[in-house]
Amino acid sequence: MELKKEDIQMLRVKSRATSQVTFDADYNVPDVKPDIGRMIQNKGEVEVEEVRLNDGHAFVRGSLNVDLLYVGEEEGRVYSLSAKLPVEETLNLEGIVSGDKMCLKWEIEDLSLHLIHSRKLNIKAVVTFYAVVDELAGIRLPVAVDDETVSVKKKPMKLLSLAVHKKDTLRKKEEIVLSSNKPNVAELLWHTAEVRSLDLRPEEDRVKAKGELYVFVLYTGDDEGRTHQWLEYSVPFSGEVECPGCTADMIPNMEAAVISQSVEVKPDSDGEERLLMADMVLEVDMKLYREEEHEVVLDVYTPLRQCIPKGKTEALESLLIRNFSKCRLSDRIEMKETRGKILQICHSQGQVKVDKTRIVEGGVQVDGIVQLKILYIVGNDDMPFYSMETMIPFTQMVEAGGITEQSVYYLHADLEQLATSMVDSDEIEIRATVSLNLLVMSCQETMVIDKVEEQPLDEEKVRAMPGITVYVVKPEDSLWDIAKKFYTTVEEISTVNELKDGEISVGQPLLLIKKVEQ
Repeated sequence: MELKKEDIQMLRVKSRATSQVTFDADYNVPDVKPDIGRMIQNKGEVEVEEVRLNDGHAFVRGSLNVDLLYVGEEEGRVYSLSAKLPVEETLNLEGIVSGDKMCLKWEIEDLSLHLIHSRKLNIKAVVTFYAVVDELAGIRLPVAVDDETVSVKKKPMKLLSLAVHKKDTLRKKEEIVLSSNKPNVAELLWHTAEVRSLDLRPEEDRVKAKGELYVFVLYTGDDEGRTHQWLEYSVPFSGEVECPGCTADMIPNMEAAVISQSVEVKPDSDGEERLLMADMVLEVDMKLYREEEHEVVLDVYTPLRQCIPKGKTEALESLLIRNFSKCRLSDRIEMKETRGKILQICHSQGQVKVDKTRIVEGGVQVDGIVQLKILYIVGNDDMPFYSMETMIPFTQMVEAGGITEQSVYYLHADLEQLATSMVDSDEIEIRATVSLNLLVMSCQETMVIDKVEEQPLDEEKVRAMPGITVYVVKPEDSLWDIAKKFYTTVEEISTVNELKDGEISVGQPLLLIKKVEQ
């Protein structure tokens, strides 16, 4: 007996690993930099230079780059310095081989700088690496048999089949021209660049991206007083990456991460240092699914011979729901430090960190925080720049009707909006919007038949059964099970008992006629 089959592609996790790298290093201030009087703000980013996969292991080489904005001890002016701490880490990934594709993510869990003395810093940090190696699993679904004498039990299924799985980079460059009331740049002291409201959409053979690029720059002007200047700049951007085979109706599971960002000063057409070039590289991980309908064969049977289905149980995925939720936050922070009255907020930046997710009735519960850094000015003419760090916790239930503990879900959390404003000289109001994008798949554990073995009937058992039987339907019975047990067919039972649409009820008597030839 031959089975007609249709193919679907599933993405399975082949191996995963998590590894933490702890940093505890002393760093000497370079001779060209003045002594540190007071630290204002720090930042860190991980730069991965090499990823190499061998049998059972992945080797990662790169660095943790740490930047510090500080006040000089003597002059009282603002300076910055950078430290580069090397990273070499091996992750144990059972079962992988050279040539596999690995998705690597990282997170700086903690970064703290302590002043030992004016010429030495202690840098502490914990960086967590998350590695996942996926493999493509092709499943052949039986959808028909080539023998008309065989009864077939089918189930219609709308399943997800992986159509595209690739990674690519999207690079955006933006040119910022200083306004006419700003002096030329003498020295670039500090910058941040981040993407907000990022939207990724599949189209024909490409994925389109759009969002907003936020850039903050603090610099020393070349004017007479060498004044400190700053500017904030936001610009909408759009771009696209090639994605052969992609269509607009596919189900996307995509995310993007900033893997590098920089801001450089360039001369304008007059040779003056008045252009800022912001350069950002996003790595886009694209998984796109096609929704397909299949009539899957669950069982086969004939009263003429014994059929033994052979196969294995597979977890087949179908789309349950896609939901986009927004969590709006607001808080007020009172400044208790005696640094002076707040005159102005220069810049604020935030990052969403999801601490825990869990399936609850009707959806997914998300618990996390928005980590914030705020740079501001106080009424102190000697050195007005100060910075504070705070966090706002949030809890949000993203609705997903029908979700169960067996469901598979993917959640992407991003900071969509952030605004800070002064309530008065001692209090700051914070408003933020976190976007939560949820994709839920229901998993059906299904016996996928690979082949059917045919054997002669047990003639003694068949002869011992009466040719005509009256059977009373039990609660767990189906027409298929009854027909298979009594060597008849569903069609025969329906015809003899004049059943409408093949429906039966508990306690209903059925007249069964054995179809096996004597």
